[in-house]
Amino acid sequence: MAHAKNHDYHILNPSIWPLMGALGGFVMLFGAVLWMHAVTPFVFFIGLAMVLYTMFAWWSDVVAESRIGDHTPVVRIGLRYGFILFIMSEVMFFFAWFWSFFKHAMYPMETYFGSEYARPEIFPVDAFHLPLINTLVLLLSGCAVTWAHHALVHNNDRKALVQGLAISIVLGVAFTALQAYEYGHLLHEGWQFGGDEFYSNFFMATGFHGFHVIIGTIFLTVCLIRAMRGDFTPEKHIGFEAAAWYWHFVDVVWLFLFFAVYIWGTSGL
Repeated sequence: MAHAKNHDYHILNPSIWPLMGALGGFVMLFGAVLWMHAVTPFVFFIGLAMVLYTMFAWWSDVVAESRIGDHTPVVRIGLRYGFILFIMSEVMFFFAWFWSFFKHAMYPMETYFGSEYARPEIFPVDAFHLPLINTLVLLLSGCAVTWAHHALVHNNDRKALVQGLAISIVLGVAFTALQAYEYGHLLHEGWQFGGDEFYSNFFMATGFHGFHVIIGTIFLTVCLIRAMRGDFTPEKHIGFEAAAWYWHFVDVVWLFLFFAVYIWGTSGL
């Protein structure tokens, strides 16, 4: 049940989730160190479980806050600004990988561990086959999200909202499956996850993008479940709006990857 508030600000009851998130992150990091030293992987997975449970419970509380009327217009502005800042941090994250890719492509190191650097023989990738198909799949998924958002905001058409989200999720899963197939093909042809700057930059940039696609697909799936349960109105749909922004960010990053890594980066192979 919604309740009336005598102020517009985000003043909430004490929550244990920030502490739980910090503890989970520490346990996960400590476990990762143990795993890297071949001690045990179980501590890492315990921390991961703590983080995932904290995320689920904390965001469930945020949804409950919205339903009872805590997300006033002022609060919704703050949530939007917060998510915009998060996306800006993601932009800088990918900017670092683009910087590394272009630097090593245009100015390779003259010496490599005390000897002359020789670029390895690399199996060429045709950007206009599977990468182009993946590009079209991801762009169509972004169109479906935009359609769903337009249906909600302008027509309050819940059927189109659900259909658009479902289509975007299916296409997101298809993108991930095609990228996994591409990785398997490249590894079979002799590519490596490390050992050379080109390999490292390619797999780190495209791999992290693929990880973001998986996160965005989960994000959209949660929005689909909420939409089917009756959440979101034309006036209040911050969760869906954030998911749509995130998905379009993923689209734009992939376009840069497609033109920079697949077309320009492999043109001289």
